[in-house]
Amino acid sequence: MLRPVKKEYGQHFLADANILGVIGRLAELDAADVVLEIGPGQGVLTRYLAERVAHVHAVEIDRELEPLLGDLAANVDVTFGDALALPLPQDATKLVSNLPYNVATPIVVESLDGLPNVALWCVMVQREVADRFFAEPGTKAYGAVSVLVQLVCERTGFHPVSRTVFRPPPNVDSALVAFRRAAMPDGYTRVKKVVAASFAHRRKTLPNSLELAGVAPRAAGAAALAAIGREASSRAEALAPAEFVALAEALA
Repeated sequence: MLRPVKKEYGQHFLADANILGVIGRLAELDAADVVLEIGPGQGVLTRYLAERVAHVHAVEIDRELEPLLGDLAANVDVTFGDALALPLPQDATKLVSNLPYNVATPIVVESLDGLPNVALWCVMVQREVADRFFAEPGTKAYGAVSVLVQLVCERTGFHPVSRTVFRPPPNVDSALVAFRRAAMPDGYTRVKKVVAASFAHRRKTLPNSLELAGVAPRAAGAAALAAIGREASSRAEALAPAEFVALAEALA
């Protein structure tokens, strides 16, 4: 049963079961997995996951979907609320979701350190967001989320997704992207703050952006860049992910 979507929640419901097999493959589902699903919608993916893993934690913001999620298997629990405001289950070992478009990026970014037991992500997102996760320095798509995801994870899979698998079809292309946790840099909280400040003013040089964001005076930013072999005129999009770790250390 398909019901009208709510645009404010970025809803596009899965309506083609053929994509489920691709998700299962990229997510490397195992009977021992504890999966977190953000935005189960009408439960198409939820039911697929429940048959293949130990437990599914589903978090849905739209309370009106409750009648459609009332017949799920015993190994599924559904929490209604905003995933960005709720305490999320710390026992989750994988995050597998058709993420609502309007929260996809912050969900992924916050889960990198907020859900330390998640070892693998398999998420359906807008194609431009999927490209951004593993964009290279110097490209238009490269930004703070690129740096943070690449510092923690390595990509393991990518699959373009047709608009026709959703109801209603979105006006943008989508993709499934899978990535595995590789390492968490020392001082990640500090690095995360420096990365956010560095990209906060993309048209500014890095020292100016750091100063405007309140992270470091311009002179300190320039000195930190010199310490890692970069000019004071450098911009955030020119630095590789590992250089932000060195920059954060130089600013400490």
